[in-house]
Amino acid sequence: MTQLAPFHIAFPVDDLDAARDFYGRILGCAEGRSAADWIDFNLYGHQIVAHRVGPAGRGRGT
Repeated sequence: MTQLAPFHIAFPVDDLDAARDFYGRILGCAEGRSAADWIDFNLYGHQIVAHRVGPAGRGRGT
């Protein structure tokens, strides 16, 4: 059996409530710690973190 190699990834969001709804309610990720500007989620043993950013924090995309 292959052993899990957990990863951590952080990504920008502009709406933490929408991120909480999508990752928590829709995908079923358990919520971990949180603060005013970020939320940790458990995605099948991996840590994903939604960080709230304003318009200046968003990239232009590639």
